[in-house]
Amino acid sequence: MDLSAERIAKIKELQQKLNISFEDIELLNRALTHKSYAYEHRQQNLQHNERLEFFGDAVLKLIVSEHLLRTYPESDEGVLTKIRAAVVSDNTLASFAKKQNLGEYLLMSHNEEKTGGAKRKSNLANMMEALLGALYLDGGLAKAKPLILEFLKLEMVRHEEGHLFRDHKSSLQEMAQQEGWGLPEYKVINEEGPDHRRVFWVQVKVGKSLRKVKAEGMGKTKKDAEQRAARQALQLLKERGAK
Repeated sequence: MDLSAERIAKIKELQQKLNISFEDIELLNRALTHKSYAYEHRQQNLQHNERLEFFGDAVLKLIVSEHLLRTYPESDEGVLTKIRAAVVSDNTLASFAKKQNLGEYLLMSHNEEKTGGAKRKSNLANMMEALLGALYLDGGLAKAKPLILEFLKLEMVRHEEGHLFRDHKSSLQEMAQQEGWGLPEYKVINEEGPDHRRVFWVQVKVGKSLRKVKAEGMGKTKKDAEQRAARQALQLLKERGAK
């Protein structure tokens, strides 16, 4: 596809806005081409962005998974999966695209544009995934990773804190309240190691005057240890039956 001077200018503007640089601008243009535009101009044999979208989804999950794995080495697979699912959602991708007005760079059919396609969540999320896939193909992980971590930074912090610091503790608290036991009690029972490698042991008691279940957890922070203690308490309650 021969790009017009106007289209090339728009693509350069987008790269400046996102602080990215493509060697192959036709690849970037494909990432910004909705299937309705390709169909409307089918005589030109255009490629749309759905294959890049498929690939970009995998790139996104890989980079987010690596970030979570390195940042939280003590967290289990279940917690990391929940964070990743929340972070890589269509809502997150579309929200970023809307804030950056990226819809104005998307090529789409006249009808799609007329019916609000430039602001449609599915279009924006798909375009973001296609863009990430194109970035990887143009320059590998080194090119794709900075953009992904930048636009997902706030979302990752929000969801990481939510799932890592409230998940098991919230579940235990909810169960205790449902059973009429009052709030669980957490206590640091031991800590060892130098400041930069501190390890904490936390004990939690819950239920019937705090005698129903007693469990312990160990972690590199007090919050992590509390999570592990809460998770252990939940497991014990499950094995015994809540009542």
